[in-house]
Amino acid sequence: MQAEGKLRDMLTGYAASHQHPFNIFVHMIGIPTIMLGILIPLTWAGFEIGEFRLSLAHVVIAGFSLFYLTLDVIFAFAFAVGGYLLSLLAVKLGAYPGNTGWLIAAACFFGGYIAQFIGHAVEKSMPVLIKHPIQANLAAPFFTVVELFKLAGLRNGLFDSVQEQIELRRHRDAGSAWHG
Repeated sequence: MQAEGKLRDMLTGYAASHQHPFNIFVHMIGIPTIMLGILIPLTWAGFEIGEFRLSLAHVVIAGFSLFYLTLDVIFAFAFAVGGYLLSLLAVKLGAYPGNTGWLIAAACFFGGYIAQFIGHAVEKSMPVLIKHPIQANLAAPFFTVVELFKLAGLRNGLFDSVQEQIELRRHRDAGSAWHG
């Protein structure tokens, strides 16, 4: 499948469950918060390369960025920059003494997921996480970057195409339910 088609299909599948503005807003906050909750403990494991410390958090961000490169170069680069900045924050929060880093990580992780479930309750849609947990966790950070581009008014043609695909699916599903 062509990269543009793969990108549009992934965004269409994910965006179909994320149409309500409140749900989108909650995800824009919740997804980076969940990522922060995961990155904090990952910053504690790593190794030195000269003057630079490479942590598991960096490896995860690099892995996601490489995967996102198969979808879109611009979005992947934006994610890599944002992910790196998030990993810097994770290092700072994880450096607090005692169990504070663990408490912050847990609050971010669970709080972010709770917020997203609330967003889906408002939208009255099942979270993609329930149907496809691995796909949802791979797509969610990417979706956040894509949504930032949408909010900035960039790449409108892609978003128009995704909305058209969502509407086509809804009409097709409504027609099959009516005739089925």
